Amino acid sequence: MSTKRSNVMKRAFDILVALSGLIIFAPIIVLVSLYIRWKMGSPILFTQVRPGLDAKPFTLMKFRTMTSETDPDGNPLPDEQRLTNTGKFLRRLSLDELPQLVNVLRGDMSLVGPRPLLMEYLPHYSAHQARRHEVRPGITGWAQVNGRNALDWPTRLDMDVWYVENASFLLDLKIIAMTVLRILKSEGVTAKGHATMYRFDEDPPE
Repeated sequence: MSTKRSNVMKRAFDILVALSGLIIFAPIIVLVSLYIRWKMGSPILFTQVRPGLDAKPFTLMKFRTMTSETDPDGNPLPDEQRLTNTGKFLRRLSLDELPQLVNVLRGDMSLVGPRPLLMEYLPHYSAHQARRHEVRPGITGWAQVNGRNALDWPTRLDMDVWYVENASFLLDLKIIAMTVLRILKSEGVTAKGHATMYRFDEDPPE
């Protein structure tokens, strides 16, 4: 199958599944929104600029899982201090990712692809690692179903590039199926010694 035809099929599949997902999960989205508003107040959504296809910036949306507490200098407190019990629950079931279905509909993201990381990481990638931006970022991806945040950064980025080089519709279906199993098992939600994932410019946990 030609690359162009494959990309058209992938985009059509993304739109169909994202639209269906927003309709099917609408009651859950409403309940989660009300729960966050009750437990943590406003805002309900966490938004942040992330690099997308060809590293072009877009605004990623997630349900908020952390407080906005800062230290005396105005810097955010460590994730483990800001992550709430509500946030842990949402992350464990990946419910915090549901608003990204809107990102998929808008064409910012795909259902499957390398996870969109921080803009500030871009200068630190090698030429090989930067290839992760040759496709749209995804809600889930090859690295997510093979360890997620439990992976170290080099391994995780290598898996992202492997996906770029081997992307296919059948592989996407396999990753989606594996994602469902990982969510049910709550595997790889955190990195060792961290509430989420250690930063790209930090030493890996021992």
